[in-house]
Amino acid sequence: MNITYREAMRAALRESLKQDERVFLMGEDVGRYGGCYAVSKGLLDEFGEERIRDTPLSESAFVGAGIGAALGGMRPIVEVMTVNFSLLCLDQIVNTAATLRHMSGGQFSVPVVLRMTTGAGRQLAAQHSHSLECWYAHVPGLRVIAPATLEDMRGMLRIALDDPDPVIIFEHNALYNREGELAEDVTVSEIRRAAVRRAGSDISLIAYGGNLIKALEAADELAKSGIAAEVIDLRSLRPLDDATILASVRKTRRAVLIDEGWCSGSLAAEIGMRISEQAFYDLDAPLARVCTAEVPIPYPGHLEQAALPQVATIVNKARELLGQNV
Repeated sequence: MNITYREAMRAALRESLKQDERVFLMGEDVGRYGGCYAVSKGLLDEFGEERIRDTPLSESAFVGAGIGAALGGMRPIVEVMTVNFSLLCLDQIVNTAATLRHMSGGQFSVPVVLRMTTGAGRQLAAQHSHSLECWYAHVPGLRVIAPATLEDMRGMLRIALDDPDPVIIFEHNALYNREGELAEDVTVSEIRRAAVRRAGSDISLIAYGGNLIKALEAADELAKSGIAAEVIDLRSLRPLDDATILASVRKTRRAVLIDEGWCSGSLAAEIGMRISEQAFYDLDAPLARVCTAEVPIPYPGHLEQAALPQVATIVNKARELLGQNV
């Protein structure tokens, strides 16, 4: 069936609400408005106000309520509109949800799922467009995932709800309107492992979320000149799947890390360091990164695009590592 990423997540929400009476969705405008990206449109009419709950504009309060509900045996899905707004509930996530299992000696678990959008490309300006997922990937006690395919958007939520610990799902806002074919009976059984989305032997392009599309387009472009790029979709940002990353780099011996976060302190920096620690002598060229320019994301479209990773930049970096003139 032909479906958008938005519809895939809505189908995942509907399925989870039907399968488990403990599941409910909570957040700003998720009910009557249908979610700021229309992901939950129609679910209020289908499941009612007890299970699709509009909340006040108070991220700390409703994320805290979700944590409390999880401690009480429910399976809350809490939508925080964008990762920028999640800074208002950072204490609840980092100091409470992520720590309770450890601080209680394993007596308490917090099976809450937090959904939030990330990324730029829609001219929503700096306060709605940043990619701060690496901040959460820094925190022990959290699982952080980033679906980049229709299958993962449709299938990761159910697995996240089965996790006894807090899971954050980062959904790139530029993906919601994209369409593709999705099998009716799609199943996703694993969210901890990265995936090889395209096999290659000359260079590894390592990406996640919305930038997976750009990495695949870059691989198509490189193939025109005979370069076989392998494209790795991280899928899980914490924990990182070192085994898949290192297997790819040891095969291709070169890597470009694509990350919509800022270069300084980025997830790309962490992955690069892991490759250096574990596979330095397998490399034939220095590692390279394509990240967002170190500025708040601009509003004007041409400046926003100039700040973000682009296919041409990825292609040029790959060619540089292969010793080709750019």
